[in-house]
Amino acid sequence: MRSLKTSIFGAVAAAALISASAAPASATECGTDDKITIAEMTWLSASTLAHVTQKILADGYGCNAEVVPGDTVPTATSMLTKGEPTIAPEMWVSTAQAIWDKMMDKGNVYKAGDIFGSGGEEGWWIPDYTAKEHPEIKSISDLKDNWELFADVANPDKGRLYGCPPGWGCEIITNNLFKALDLGETYELFSPGSGANLKASIARQVTRKKPMVAYYWGPTAVIGKYNLVRLDMPEHDADKFKCLTDKNCADPQVTGWAVGEVAVAATTELKEKAPAVAEFLSKMQVPNDDISKVLAWGDENKASPADTAAYFLKNNEDIWTAWVPEDVAAKVKESL
Repeated sequence: MRSLKTSIFGAVAAAALISASAAPASATECGTDDKITIAEMTWLSASTLAHVTQKILADGYGCNAEVVPGDTVPTATSMLTKGEPTIAPEMWVSTAQAIWDKMMDKGNVYKAGDIFGSGGEEGWWIPDYTAKEHPEIKSISDLKDNWELFADVANPDKGRLYGCPPGWGCEIITNNLFKALDLGETYELFSPGSGANLKASIARQVTRKKPMVAYYWGPTAVIGKYNLVRLDMPEHDADKFKCLTDKNCADPQVTGWAVGEVAVAATTELKEKAPAVAEFLSKMQVPNDDISKVLAWGDENKASPADTAAYFLKNNEDIWTAWVPEDVAAKVKESL
């Protein structure tokens, strides 16, 4: 009898051992008990992505992760000097180029990846209905011969181009590009006065289904909400563009904006301590059109960044589940 019990026990133990060896060694874990801080910048895309990152790290990997206030230059400076915050999911490199170069030289921060599939996009945009009704307008060079389409009732003798808000770097570029295209005789370069006014002007024209051309950037809620189409531009020429950024540019030439480098920035220490998290960050990327639509939802519903992040996670599983292992994705889904 004892021999039989021993045999049964041995068989059960062997079966358990086989079962354990067949299962994964362990679920994907954070890799560090240190607090991971994530910069929440002051605009909706960056704040939403900060909450997406926090949700995946906390609920998917079991990390001690929290969102902290941030903005491009202060965050970059703090990461350089203090190694805090740990992650900046939407770092516009060109805005903090000098600090970014110092971080790269120092080596305490690294670029985990590019957050936007098409990079940051700047340019002149028209509504999708205008592009459909007027296929002859495909590029910025087509504007000159089609000025009447964009005339405003306040000044019907000229087309209206909504420019960049005063004081922004894009104002000088747009002004010089306006000169380079020789649009002065047929267009009025209209200053919106502020970013909020520019957004309101676009909203007013699109709501009325009026043709409109305006400076804007993406991905943003405005691009997604109003279905704006970017006019084609020549390839970026660094020397020509450098002159466009100078308000005293003597001979502005037509060239396109460079694709904006928008990095997922993280501390090198995190990469060393939490390789699984580093692997996730290296895959974290969103298509521009998709994130613009998510931001449009957030803007229309006056949703908080956390709610906008939850909307993204619930409605874009095909995007974010590709960033993480299956067990992590399952935990995040369950938490939602």
